[in-house]
This record gives sequence, structure tokens and C-alpha cells, in this order.
Amino acid sequence: MCFDEHSGTHVDAPAHFGEDSATVDAIDPQDLVLPAVVLDVRERIGADADATITPDDVLAHERRHGPLPGRCAVLALTGWGARAHDPVAYLNADAGGTLHSPGFSAEVMAWMAEERPGVRGVGLDTASLDPGNSTDFAAHVAWLPTGRYGIANAANLDRLPPTGATLVVGVPRYRGGSGGPARVLALVG
Repeated sequence: MCFDEHSGTHVDAPAHFGEDSATVDAIDPQDLVLPAVVLDVRERIGADADATITPDDVLAHERRHGPLPGRCAVLALTGWGARAHDPVAYLNADAGGTLHSPGFSAEVMAWMAEERPGVRGVGLDTASLDPGNSTDFAAHVAWLPTGRYGIANAANLDRLPPTGATLVVGVPRYRGGSGGPARVLALVG
């Protein structure tokens, strides 16, 4: 079987950007079944295709819904998933080929790793953890080497409550992989 590790809904393992970090087959199974926290940043991001998720977004969520669970996955609902049916609009490349889509800031990744260490995974409804115009993949670099994983191209985040769902991440356990296509389910109720 042959496929691109980082296509469709997929997991970025710590090894994707972390030298000597866990490969996809070494992600702790306990980290693949977690309470889901959905940060709805659609209103703040609006039409800014280069917007980033910041610590203020997490803090605003906590003010409205309480502290993050001890162990959890933080998912950002940017609204970008509504473009998934149109690959050109989804990737949103300008005339020079630079992509434009929201993503996590390196600042929020480092902040969560330090201030919210129970966050084991992050995800969002765009093609990458970083904003599309990133050239240094700073969010990946700040997050993955800490031993945590990311999910890109998540679908249907708008159907989840801000808290109360359980995320179940099914990812192939092939030896040495830096990630892989995933079946990500959310159990609500």
C-alpha cells in the first residue's frame, strides 16, 4: 500500500518536526481518545485568511466554558472547512503561489505546551497547523517536538459542542511514520 502520510484528514506525529521524537506508531493510545475542546474562532478570524489562533482564543474559551480538562485535544473551528468542496478556494493560493488560510500561531503552541500541559493534541479545519502563508512552519516546530500531535483537515467541527465531546483518533500504526491519514470521530453525549 502506498499513500502520502500528510493528505486528507491526517495526523502529524511528533516526529514530523521533532528529531528523535515519537513516530506515528509510538503515539500513546491514551492520547488518541481525549475530551475535545472546540475553540470557535470564526467570528474573530472573519475574512482574514492569514489569521492565527492565539493564547487569547484559549483564554476566551475558558472564560465562557471553564478551564480546559486535565487531558484534552484542542480543536480550532476557523470556518475554513466550508471551503473543502472547492480545492482552489480551500488552498487559497495567490498569484505567486502563496497559500492563505488560518492556522495556529507558534505563540499559542508554546503557551499551551507550558501553561496547559494536559493538551495532548490540537487540530483544525485547514490543511496545516500553520497558517497557509508560513514559510518556517513555526507552529509545527513549537508543538510537535514537545511530544504532542496535530490533526489537519478536520471536518464537521461546526457540529461539535464547545466542550463535552470525546475525540477518537484512528491513525495507522506504521513503523517510523511522521504522520498518516486518520479517521477522527467525535462522540457527543
